[in-house]
Amino acid sequence: MSKIKHRNVLKLSGLEPLVFTPEINFVNIGERTNITGSKKFARLILNGQYDEALEVALDQVRGGAQILDVCMDEGMLDGVVAMQRFLNLIASEPEISRIPIMIDSSRWEIILAGLKCVQGKGIVNSISLKNGEKEFVHQAKTIKKFGAAVVVMAFDEVGQADTYQRRIEICKRSYDILVNEVKFNAQDIIFDPNIFPVATGMEEHRKNAIDFFNATQWIKQNLPGAKVSGGVSNVSFSFRGNNPVREAMHAAFLYHAIKHGMDMGIVNPTMLEIYDDIPKDLLKKVEDVLFDKHDAATEELLEFAETVKASDKKEAAAELWRDEPVSKRIEHALVKGILDYIIEDTEAARIELNNPLKVIEGPLMDGMNVVGDLFGEGKMFLPQVVKSARVMKKAVAYLEPYMPKAGDEGYSDEQSSIKKILLATVKGDVHDIGKNIVGVVLACNSYQIIDLGVMVDAQKIIDEAIANKVDIIGLSGLITPSLDEMVYVAAEMERQGLTIPLLIGGATTSRIHTAVKIDPVYSGTVIHVTDASKSVPIAGESISEETKVTYHKQIKETYRQLRIEHEAKQQVKQMATYQEAKANPVFIDWENFEPFTPKKLGTTVLDDIDLEVLRGYIDWTPFFSTWMLSGKFPKILDDKVVGEEATRLYKEANAMLDNIISEKWLQAKAVVGLYPVQRVSDDLVVSEEGLSFHFLRQQGKKGKGVPNRSLADYIHPEKTDYLGGFAVTAGWGIEKKLEEFQAKGDDYNDIMLKSLADRLAEAGAEYLHELVRKELWGYAKEEQLDNDALIKESYAGIRPAPGYPACPEHSEKRTLFELLEVEKNIGITLTDSFAMYPTSSVSGFYFGHPESKYFGLGKIAEDQVADYARRKGVSQAQAEKWLSPNLAYSPSFNVQES
Repeated sequence: MSKIKHRNVLKLSGLEPLVFTPEINFVNIGERTNITGSKKFARLILNGQYDEALEVALDQVRGGAQILDVCMDEGMLDGVVAMQRFLNLIASEPEISRIPIMIDSSRWEIILAGLKCVQGKGIVNSISLKNGEKEFVHQAKTIKKFGAAVVVMAFDEVGQADTYQRRIEICKRSYDILVNEVKFNAQDIIFDPNIFPVATGMEEHRKNAIDFFNATQWIKQNLPGAKVSGGVSNVSFSFRGNNPVREAMHAAFLYHAIKHGMDMGIVNPTMLEIYDDIPKDLLKKVEDVLFDKHDAATEELLEFAETVKASDKKEAAAELWRDEPVSKRIEHALVKGILDYIIEDTEAARIELNNPLKVIEGPLMDGMNVVGDLFGEGKMFLPQVVKSARVMKKAVAYLEPYMPKAGDEGYSDEQSSIKKILLATVKGDVHDIGKNIVGVVLACNSYQIIDLGVMVDAQKIIDEAIANKVDIIGLSGLITPSLDEMVYVAAEMERQGLTIPLLIGGATTSRIHTAVKIDPVYSGTVIHVTDASKSVPIAGESISEETKVTYHKQIKETYRQLRIEHEAKQQVKQMATYQEAKANPVFIDWENFEPFTPKKLGTTVLDDIDLEVLRGYIDWTPFFSTWMLSGKFPKILDDKVVGEEATRLYKEANAMLDNIISEKWLQAKAVVGLYPVQRVSDDLVVSEEGLSFHFLRQQGKKGKGVPNRSLADYIHPEKTDYLGGFAVTAGWGIEKKLEEFQAKGDDYNDIMLKSLADRLAEAGAEYLHELVRKELWGYAKEEQLDNDALIKESYAGIRPAPGYPACPEHSEKRTLFELLEVEKNIGITLTDSFAMYPTSSVSGFYFGHPESKYFGLGKIAEDQVADYARRKGVSQAQAEKWLSPNLAYSPSFNVQES
């Protein structure tokens, strides 16, 4: 069963794949290119206006459709010709053809016509048993030959299934025939158990919705691999002309159908209300009908529908909250991120409660608890939470002058019950976006955050923790040297007698590193936090009087077991000797390869790169990941769960980008160098400069024909070859704007600017690499790739960076900076731990060989570490410190003390 769920999933495609992984909640099938479902589309097709009809398809894709339903069933139309013509037009439009097509027809000849010209893997909608098993089997076998998935209607020789029992009987029979006789992949079977109208006034229609829900659940539990779909708009047929009621019915129906297991549905994605935004009185009437809760449900919904007006529904609701009590107004402002009235409402609460602290601990914290609960339930997303925090900070800043100070009558530093958490990015590291996000999320859950910023040494962390009587310490780090610094902080906390729980987080951290390296040196509770959303329950359990003792013991035991398992793996892990690994390099036919001489050797400095140009190179997917919105751009904008918030975030990001560019908030600079090099074993010597780069080699045992890779393998072993290097930043000027946002307590724009600066720096790296391939080096001067192809790395050559999987040793960055004279040319500096400042900076190497590819180094053995130390001219202890995450053995001394 687990294989069905996780390995053999439903896979569809247009120009891009659509894979139904367990993380996909629901897939929208756009309905407006169905001639029976859209009067506009029907009119355009019947009038031969196919180009205009194409705009309907485009509107569906941009509105959130992930599959496009195309139906040409019309009595006055040659459906075969129309289907072929329209699908061929779609194929010429990349924005539309990137998503899969559903060929929708009740006529087999139209389905066949569609199958012959649709590209990728689509869906046939539909076949059924209505004409008997022989025809059903024949059609299924044909669809299977074309490689399509199929929708099976709950319809047999007797007629359409209109009860729960008939639905499951027909679906079971159809499934058994398809899987056992036709040998159809179960993952490619999609059942439509018939969505029928409710609230029609007819007695036999009362259970239409609940029967569908129950049948859906039964199918998912009893027919392994099968999916469930349906035409959602059918459920609201009785309310044609009343869009607010129809939107509410569709949203409520989908909410419950998805909970019961519905995977996809034919729905107009531009006409969907958000479930939580449906007015509660309307929602109750709708759900009474859907679940047939009482005899008068239909009549009550019909009566209520008469009172619903589309034009002023949202406007009226938008202002109703201003009539609520002040505590509710504050809660609404926090949940919605509304700044407009928060000072006015905070003052009203201060007067009402006659105590500024009670305002914070009362309505403000109550409101943030609601935000925290909604975030935890997946009903709010990080961008909204950060906006909520902005409102909270503005309110607290207003109250600060009224707060009693030391020496004032009635002052007590013990008066607040709010728990305190100290956060810091450790010494040597300058990255703080993730830490700031964790701080916002924790602040939304009743914690007071003391943020020490970046580059904070161990003693300051300890001193501030003691002085502020904090309940938890959180350490953050992005680069691998930060791991050792975290070990040192924990050891110092132990030496100085602290028992405060310690949270560990950041991109380079891991549960196993925390268990193996940090937990053993600190007797207090140590917990690795994977992301911001996990920080709240972890913080709560680690300090709660009811749970902290049990939680401490549980975490200590869990990490002890992880250490035992880790040690066992280390003992059995097979490693090649370094000499064996070097004897198994990447095979390249060097006899028939002549290194390509760069058009421009030496260093090139770009003092002021046009940010408008870089904007076109942005990869937006990591931007959404920063904000904890999961999905690939641009599909994420159409996502059923996060699409609306992702679209809002994208719009606001681009608005800030407009300001960044027009008002010159940031400046981008870069330096690029291309140099002749000689390969000496796994080192590359820059011929004229006398500098060497020292690369590492995979050392795990490999199967036959699988090499032990090193980046050095992509450089000619005998002839003079060429290596490039670069450093680029988009961070100059950022501090001034960040100070403005921080002075206002505006976390949202603070994080937005940092994340956009990071995206522009990465875009700068993409832009530079293209410039190198096409002009400065020139080995791919005819290359023509769009941004999507660049993101997919569809070019020759690679640009690995020190600190990343193929060359994880950060100290090589110092040699690169020396070669490029980075600090002199563009001002980027390195910390003692090799972090770059400004933080929105990227550096790395250029390898131009067409067979060069990215890889992960993995674990290496002591013999290679010793050789590496010799080549670099450092002690083995220093090399072990730098390479500690990649060591396949435990050094006999503490790398921190080296």
